[in-house]
Amino acid sequence: MADMAAATDAIKAEGPQAMKRRLPVVDELGFYEIRLDSIGGLGAHLAGQLLGTVGVLKMGLNASHFSSYGSEKTGSPIKSFVRYANPEQQIRTSSPVERPHMVAVFHDALLKVKGGLTGLRSQGILIINTAKSFSDLKAFDLPEDCFIYLLDALAIAVAEKSRVNTAMMGAVTKASGFLDPDAVVGTLSEMFAKKHPAAVEYNTRANWRGFKELRLEAEPKPGFRGRGDEKPSRPNPLYGYLTAPIGGCVVSAGSSIMVNTNASRQGFLPVYHSEECVHCGLCDLVCPDRCLVWKEEAAPEDAGRLRVRLQGIDYNYCKGCMRCVDSCPTGALTKEREEEGFADTHRFPAFPDIRP
Repeated sequence: MADMAAATDAIKAEGPQAMKRRLPVVDELGFYEIRLDSIGGLGAHLAGQLLGTVGVLKMGLNASHFSSYGSEKTGSPIKSFVRYANPEQQIRTSSPVERPHMVAVFHDALLKVKGGLTGLRSQGILIINTAKSFSDLKAFDLPEDCFIYLLDALAIAVAEKSRVNTAMMGAVTKASGFLDPDAVVGTLSEMFAKKHPAAVEYNTRANWRGFKELRLEAEPKPGFRGRGDEKPSRPNPLYGYLTAPIGGCVVSAGSSIMVNTNASRQGFLPVYHSEECVHCGLCDLVCPDRCLVWKEEAAPEDAGRLRVRLQGIDYNYCKGCMRCVDSCPTGALTKEREEEGFADTHRFPAFPDIRP
């Protein structure tokens, strides 16, 4: 595959009209493909939809977009696929993007998923939303034959009162080399102006910041085997009609005790301040995942009486919905940006005898 940067520079040299009608590189079927790896709630579906719209309505390309996800709730894994083609090339497939030219990871915890980057083409582009340094990310076995870009999209979203997806759209636009940034911002403004006109200004600011603050951390190294050479990772059901146990018995029952939902948080978590707590229990009433840990203690004023006191939060089961923070009348629970290692060091285990 030709070097993407060189191909893009060649197209730019032909003038702005060429940039609007041609892709810098395509695969054997004539497509340029992007995959957005995210979790529900970060806006990857909307980002993919908007990027596809820009290609068709603003740049004269052919494009398609769709997403794949499980249960429709915040924190569930989601993949959003965008497929572009030059005007003369029709798109007659709706298959998932398995060998993308670009992968944008909306949450760096997704790098822990085994085989998550499988299929990314050699000389391709990897964008990661993270506050970590590039050296810290090397533990995730990043591809060495791709362009790797980093962006702290969450910090931008917090500062601009926006969402991660608008900053990531700016990053994708810049890294692609062919998407028109003015067209992306214009389409974004048109979309929000219809239903949320007040949101236009800070979403466009976040988009431009994502475009400007994206930084290239690594370029392809010659001679390295690419992820595109590996067989694409496909989720398969545990049982099929040929392998299901006789009688439909469930022989591997699930257990919520063994579930770790760390990767479902969107960059924030509740922090418990015991000195402010009156142990009223309102937070426990609204917590959907029972991640608040309580303990019976003897009441000091009455030796024969017990009282229930909040001990802390088991972050293994906390998805960061912040309902506990909203319900707390004393400020004992606050919403804080999650820092690396905080959940592990401040976790209060709900099941201390069981290792999840």
